[in-house]
Amino acid sequence: QVQLVESGGGLVQAGGSLRLSCAASRAPFSISTMGWYRQAPGKQRELVAEITSGGTTNYADSVKGRFTIARDNAKNTAYLQMNSLKPEDTAVYYCHVTVVLLTNEYWGQGTQVTVSS
Repeated sequence: QVQLVESGGGLVQAGGSLRLSCAASRAPFSISTMGWYRQAPGKQRELVAEITSGGTTNYADSVKGRFTIARDNAKNTAYLQMNSLKPEDTAVYYCHVTVVLLTNEYWGQGTQVTVSS
C-alpha cells in the first residue's frame, strides 16, 4: 500500500509563502504523477498542480505564476512552493499520487493551509 506523508501547512498572512512536501513510500512500481489538490469548506476538491515523472507540469489557472511544483524522483517526494498567498487559497491541501501499472489513486491525509487577510 502506497503511503504518503505530507508536511508544511500552516497559518500565514496574505502575501506570504509556504512550502508543502509530500513523500511517497512503499510504491510497488514507479511513481507516475504527483500533485496537490485542495478543498475549501463547502467546495469541491480541485486540482492545484501536478507533475509527471518527466517533469511536465499542470497548474490551476488560479495559482499560475504564484505556485511552483517540483519533485525529486530519487526521493519520491513532491514539493509545492506557494508564494503571494491569498485568503482564497485557504483550504485543506491533499497530496495525490498515481503509480505506473496501478489503477488506484493515492491520497495523503491532508494539511491545512490558512491565509489570513
